[in-house]
Amino acid sequence: MTTPDVGAYRAAYEPSSAAPYEPPSAPPAASPPRRAGFDPQDARRDVPVLHRTVNGRPLVWLDNGATTQKPRQVVEALGAYYSAANSNIHRGAHTMAREATEAYEGGRAAVAGFLGAASPESIVFTRGTTEAVNLVAQTWGRASLGPGDEILVPVLEHHSDIVPWQMIAKEKRARVVPVPLTADGAIDQDAFADLLSFRTRLVAVSQASNVLGTVPPVREMTALAHRYGAKVLVDGAQAVAHFPVDVEELGADFYVFSGHKLFGPTGIGALYGKPEVLAAMPPWQGGGNMIDQVDFTGSTFAPVPHCFEAGTGHIAGVVGLHAAIDWLTSFDRQAVAAYETALLAHAEQALAAVPGLEILGSAPGKIAVLTFTLAGRDPAEVARWLDAEGIAIRAGHHCAQPSLRHYGVESAARASLALYNTAEEVDRLASSLLRLVQSSS
Repeated sequence: MTTPDVGAYRAAYEPSSAAPYEPPSAPPAASPPRRAGFDPQDARRDVPVLHRTVNGRPLVWLDNGATTQKPRQVVEALGAYYSAANSNIHRGAHTMAREATEAYEGGRAAVAGFLGAASPESIVFTRGTTEAVNLVAQTWGRASLGPGDEILVPVLEHHSDIVPWQMIAKEKRARVVPVPLTADGAIDQDAFADLLSFRTRLVAVSQASNVLGTVPPVREMTALAHRYGAKVLVDGAQAVAHFPVDVEELGADFYVFSGHKLFGPTGIGALYGKPEVLAAMPPWQGGGNMIDQVDFTGSTFAPVPHCFEAGTGHIAGVVGLHAAIDWLTSFDRQAVAAYETALLAHAEQALAAVPGLEILGSAPGKIAVLTFTLAGRDPAEVARWLDAEGIAIRAGHHCAQPSLRHYGVESAARASLALYNTAEEVDRLASSLLRLVQSSS
């Protein structure tokens, strides 16, 4: 493997120590103007890691479902924050504390705008999607669930949207009810309608599946669930990077996502909650930053959203997330979505020429995720072969074992695409897989 030149990297991306800190608000002025429509090369130019080699081959990053690569704007924002404005937030009276607080709360406003939320106060920062789901389970769930209550969870869900509900359901003597899938990997809407009842307290559903790529009709499912008085939590981890989101239009009571799947840093994510729902939820974790007054006779808590953010938050992560949002929204999102749809169609056609390859999930309107099996080959072997040629995919159960068992398998390979991937990279994937098949014939 070629070792990256760290010195050259620092020279290219480290900000000047004399430069004043400015929270991210737009792509740097030095960036070339975006063209009408979308060209993936505009995105690729901004992402340093895409220009490295792996095992002597140019890197083809097709593991975006696990994590996305970071544009230089995110790297620079993190460096600028740590170089010029590192401070704790909210409770300091000095200049850098004010700057850090402005950056942190500016990031909250950016997330609210990105999701179409009416107010920044409806955004709670978390470590990611998983922590956001657990926060809802341990606050709203603990306060709202009781014996015999039901939580509807489609079979296509990530483990992070299954296990927290199982844990709280066991404690509260409620039930997690799986919603089956159709043959193409879509949620069976007839079964969903039949399973809904006045015992249903929550529906937890992904806006896009990390394994099958399925994009359910979340708005319609939410409206139907609300008729029974149920709340709806939407897992947007795989959706936010692929198409615009409007939580007001969806009608979701909760919406969660992770920054690292949105071209931002790891360890930062967000929970959106309807204001009236958040206001009725008790805090989860206690400590600094989330309090109003503390006394040994009892404590009172800060208003929403701060009462859910105990301790020092991931301030730099919020700065990086803000920069990632600014970078992604500098493109025409509709044009990006159209490009990815076309790239998916090209990939499906290219992989169809590989003997013995079967793609799992064919629901209409799916995002650019290609989970597949290859006859006679273990998925881990497939991933190792591709890695030797500089192509990064994922193999395993993808934290979605029920989805794979729907197709009678325990493991599969997955190539997941993003806006910076190209048809040439997809062709390299297909050609490499064809050589693997031919190597044993």
